[in-house]
Amino acid sequence: MRKALEQAEIARSQAEVPIGAVVVLNGKVIGRGYNQREINENALHHAEMIAISNACKKIGYWRLIDCELFVTIEPCPMCAGALINSRIKRVVFGALDPKAGAVVSLERILDNPKFNHHVTYEGNVLETECQEIMKKFFREIRLRQKNAKNSL
Repeated sequence: MRKALEQAEIARSQAEVPIGAVVVLNGKVIGRGYNQREINENALHHAEMIAISNACKKIGYWRLIDCELFVTIEPCPMCAGALINSRIKRVVFGALDPKAGAVVSLERILDNPKFNHHVTYEGNVLETECQEIMKKFFREIRLRQKNAKNSL
């Protein structure tokens, strides 16, 4: 999870929502990603999607059967679907996402027995650190907005 937090810091430094993810196979990071929606102007460029894509390129195959994904925030519906479709074995996430989380918060996509692949999950790993980077990011945005308003 610390490697995912490093990716989140990269996102924050680029004015992106600070979410980071890594894909691990046999204890080695094979894919990294951080949110790049603003930079690339692409709604699909979530940290998980980028990390999964990089891992697939690294191993030369789309099935990540024995891999685990570590992400700082609970995956959204799109990313939860990508976990299933890429055959990730397990996802570990830091903080819950009460507005978009699709693992336990708003939906329980990974618990649906009808899918042909099942992803196990664990949440609240380094939860405080993962929440804090998000809080810090949004505090900075509000401060910038307030300062811009006051300078008019």
